[in-house]
Amino acid sequence: MTTPQPAIPARKRPMKLNTLVTLMLSAVIVLVLLSVHMFYFFQIGASTRAQLEDKAMAVARTLARSPEIQQALTQPVANANIQPIAKAVEESNNLLFITVTNMDGIRYSHRNPELVGKHFIGEDIGPALRGHENVSVNKGSLAKALRVFTPVYNAEDRQIGVVAIGISLDAVTDQINESRWSIIWTILIGTLAGAIGTFVLVRVLKRILFGLEPYEISTLFEQRQAILNSVKEGVVAMDDQAQVTLVNQAARILLNEPSSSSMVENEGIDDASVINQHLRDVLHSGRARRDEELNVNGRLLLSNTVPVRSQGRIIGAVCTFRDKTEISRLMQRLTGMVNYVDALRERSHEFMNKLHVILGLLHMKNYAQVEAYILKTANNYQTEIGYLLDRIKSPVIAGFLLSKINRASDCGHRLTISDASFVPDSSNEDQMAALITVVGNLVENAIDALSEQTEGEIHVMLHYQKGWLACEVSDDGPGIEPANLATIFDKGFSTKGENRGVGLFLLKQQTENLGGGVTVESEPGVFTQFLVQLPWDGGNQSA
Repeated sequence: MTTPQPAIPARKRPMKLNTLVTLMLSAVIVLVLLSVHMFYFFQIGASTRAQLEDKAMAVARTLARSPEIQQALTQPVANANIQPIAKAVEESNNLLFITVTNMDGIRYSHRNPELVGKHFIGEDIGPALRGHENVSVNKGSLAKALRVFTPVYNAEDRQIGVVAIGISLDAVTDQINESRWSIIWTILIGTLAGAIGTFVLVRVLKRILFGLEPYEISTLFEQRQAILNSVKEGVVAMDDQAQVTLVNQAARILLNEPSSSSMVENEGIDDASVINQHLRDVLHSGRARRDEELNVNGRLLLSNTVPVRSQGRIIGAVCTFRDKTEISRLMQRLTGMVNYVDALRERSHEFMNKLHVILGLLHMKNYAQVEAYILKTANNYQTEIGYLLDRIKSPVIAGFLLSKINRASDCGHRLTISDASFVPDSSNEDQMAALITVVGNLVENAIDALSEQTEGEIHVMLHYQKGWLACEVSDDGPGIEPANLATIFDKGFSTKGENRGVGLFLLKQQTENLGGGVTVESEPGVFTQFLVQLPWDGGNQSA
């Protein structure tokens, strides 16, 4: 019975961007508005009360400076004419009362005419009778009120009375509540403006983010990082300000740059590097550079650099590159194996023909010829193939040399391997690739040099000693002009026409990258000889 697999819990779907931004901004706006409201709620009472106090004090001071009031205070209460003035000012300013007293506190005016001529109620008038303005909250004959007091002086600057003005506390409370209602309207308008702003902000963000939600952006970023880390090609990106914005791990390895956990940090990227210069050139010119060979820190890279465009405008450049040395090494190794198989196939056909000859001689009962033919064939095998496999331990190199022997033979020339040759097998792929490059290019150059003559001689010697492999290739062709000996290793130099001059350049480059060297001797019309020294991890193998 199959055991049921546990169900994978469904991942909770994150909140959408518009919902998230709306909630966050709404919470911030409400919090700010409530904080402002609470602050002004408590401040508005004191502010409104201070305004009313200033208003009442201004009216009191105006009455105190009035000549009519000053003159009336010098007369008896019955003869004074203050009540009509006080009543008119009281009604026009919506005051609870206006009371004018003499220095004994006797009222010259009051809201209730029956109280005129009687003593003012309340000890808070005391400071004003002593020449000091003051404000207080007290209850007299009327309701509890906010009361202000100011002294009255005559023309000789002698105090002759007091003006007292009262404002009902109910009126003060109503004024404060009215001011607080204005705050509520401010909050409502602010909330509406915040909601509109939030809606516009969400729409703009969605347009900038191409309609993607935050969790979709994070998923795409994680996928992008995984893809960049998984590809074997190096990737370097630059923005329109010529700042490197992306270097994947493969690029850091190929460029020998320090590793970084961040894929967007411009750490360790040399501004003078070839990759950087190519990116800048493409960024400024807008023209792609494809399939270019670059020598970076001893590595031969094949790069493609293209501009990045958005809405017809260049917004950056991207360079992708891979190690051509590795590709060349694999291709050369594959070519060596193919050549080895082809050489064996050719030899198998030859031996099939030889078996047919032997069979024919046996049918003719010519046994002496059979013996002579078999001995000759065995001797040739020992000389050509058996000897080569015995001295050249690497089957790849042996097959490669066999193919070159056949290639020279097909061209009408003779390629011989020196009797002193010995090459132990090596597990170092770079050394194997370099040796194939060296032998292949030198033999092909020798065959090309012998193209104008017949039965040319090419001699190859491979000798290993104490960790070094000496490769000597010579021919009896037309030789090299002395004036060209200094430039034959330059890239693009060739006497054979255009689009040539790469083989010797690669030969020298790979040899020197391994720490080896190459020299050449030539006498025009007599011979040409190349000597290449390569380090060789051949172990303790012996001939």
